[in-house]
Amino acid sequence: MNVLRTIEQKIEGLFEGLFGRAFRTNVQPVELARKLVKEMEDHRTVSVSRVYVPNEYTLYLGSADREQFAGYEGSLQNELQEYLSEHARREGYVLLTPPRVAFETDDDLSIGEFGIATRMVQGPPGAKEEAAPTGHVESGATMIYKPRTPLPTEGPPPADVALAQEIVTLTVGGKRHEVDKRRVVIGRSKECDIQLADPNASRRHAELRQEGSAYWLVDLDSTNGCAVNGHRTARAKLESGDTITIGSTDLKFERRLAE
Repeated sequence: MNVLRTIEQKIEGLFEGLFGRAFRTNVQPVELARKLVKEMEDHRTVSVSRVYVPNEYTLYLGSADREQFAGYEGSLQNELQEYLSEHARREGYVLLTPPRVAFETDDDLSIGEFGIATRMVQGPPGAKEEAAPTGHVESGATMIYKPRTPLPTEGPPPADVALAQEIVTLTVGGKRHEVDKRRVVIGRSKECDIQLADPNASRRHAELRQEGSAYWLVDLDSTNGCAVNGHRTARAKLESGDTITIGSTDLKFERRLAE
């Protein structure tokens, strides 16, 4: 039996018996392990002779889901770190330090939903570590995973829950831009992530900012200000379907599950 499957069985074993039934409708620990590996794969950085992967992972859970881990979080954390380390070893990936997994509570997440944020960071001074890849490695957006179908509120829990990754987009002028960073700058400057051909927009007008699993529109001291759904604002939490107005340009914010 391969090492990864052995670790998966250890993770499953932490929550069998009395706790296993609860986890079938809540976040399943093995699914966390598998999605952590997916994020490792999705955030690879290729240098001349090596493939680097993130070494810091933050798991965001709703309060109801995280409460299920009471008394087990430390053990789960260790197993998840071992799972990531073994996957990197098998694939020949380079980690700047041994992988670290941290848990955070995010009350914007519902039962069965979770988010994963990754970073590639240097270890403490004097620690033994691999040489960092050349150039700046920017942290990606926090990836949100949700059940593809709503979880039942009554009756027996499903044996398995299909999860889908959430895709976040901004649409302007009929062109859809996928959001894959925690901060997206919008404005007239060609240096902006989303450039607007609008004389009423400032060079750096506003920022779409991800905080945990939520997205916010933040005005960057622009000349003409911002509006969300027709209401002027300097900072607003966004919901899927909201219309952002910058200058005389409308942008549509959407969150949907991948096909």
